[in-house]
Amino acid sequence: MRTRVTELFGIEYPIFAFSHCRDVVAAVSRAGGMGVLGALHFSPEELELELKWLDENVGGKPYGVDTVMPAKYEGGDLGDAEELLGKLQGMIPEENRRFLEDLLAEHGVEPSTESAGKALLGWTDQTARPQVEVALRHPIALLANALGPPPADIVEQAHEHGVKVAGLASNARHARKQVDVGVDIIVAQGTEAGGHTGDVATMVLVPEIVDAVGEDTIVLAAGGIGSGRQMAAGMALGADGVWTGSIWLTVDEADTPERALPKLLEATSRDTVRSRAWTGKPARFLKSAWTEAWESEKSPGYLPMPLQFMLIADALPRIARSGDGELVTFPVGQIVGSMNQIKPAAQVVYDLIEEYVEAIERLNAITGAD
Repeated sequence: MRTRVTELFGIEYPIFAFSHCRDVVAAVSRAGGMGVLGALHFSPEELELELKWLDENVGGKPYGVDTVMPAKYEGGDLGDAEELLGKLQGMIPEENRRFLEDLLAEHGVEPSTESAGKALLGWTDQTARPQVEVALRHPIALLANALGPPPADIVEQAHEHGVKVAGLASNARHARKQVDVGVDIIVAQGTEAGGHTGDVATMVLVPEIVDAVGEDTIVLAAGGIGSGRQMAAGMALGADGVWTGSIWLTVDEADTPERALPKLLEATSRDTVRSRAWTGKPARFLKSAWTEAWESEKSPGYLPMPLQFMLIADALPRIARSGDGELVTFPVGQIVGSMNQIKPAAQVVYDLIEEYVEAIERLNAITGAD
């Protein structure tokens, strides 16, 4: 296949695969797409190890790194990363802490005196910048950012290293802001997607963004794309490729939590919900007792990013290993209804391309094109 992104990165297929699992990233890149490692969950030291491993295991193929540098979040003016954590912890209301502990106890989740150790993650400019510094020390091909335009100086740094920059956008106005700071590629992510999303559907969003940013800016279609037919639809809407995420949660190489995997395999496309119950910003997850509880009348309400995640960070590993399992949820898009088999990542890539070709041939037959 030849599109602007395949030529730009020297890849065989215009398929970008976001994953927090390095094995998935490497497998997709080796199969001809581009794996993109989500850096959010890694400390700078851990990210260094992950990227060193990728350098040695992608077979010389290009890969990318995805960070989260929100345009708006609580505590942006509270000093550097070392000061930030303590100050933000003090902003979490006791009412919310009590609600969380009562919810965990109700579902038999065992108490713990151990800290998860990653209450803040890369949800802020202060904590994401060290991740970017680590990433740019490696031969990455792409630096992606979510939740708003990346800072202009970060875009400039990436370009100085010969790295292209992608930005996720959920509406045309956000896409134009991304272009204004020098972003090279816009990921037009519809509400069907997993994780943080807007409220506009992919079928509507992609052509809106393509028209808004102009023909000089590359657009990738994202949200609800898990088959070659959907890939063909995204390309027909004007995209130069597709950005995928959820479909890699159920591949052989994925490190999806053991208690979440069966739920993903059994879920239908109606079993997800957009909720602020994880990060404080709207994100799509599997429905569960967790999402229902935070929407209930008893809930004290969500806290703004990054306070909501800081509140629940220690609870997540407890839920993953104990309790009745009803609280278990996971970020995933509506495509989860089609994710009912475990396959090697490379096979998913090849299946996408095979079905894409079949879709194009079917359209050519309708139009009488050769």
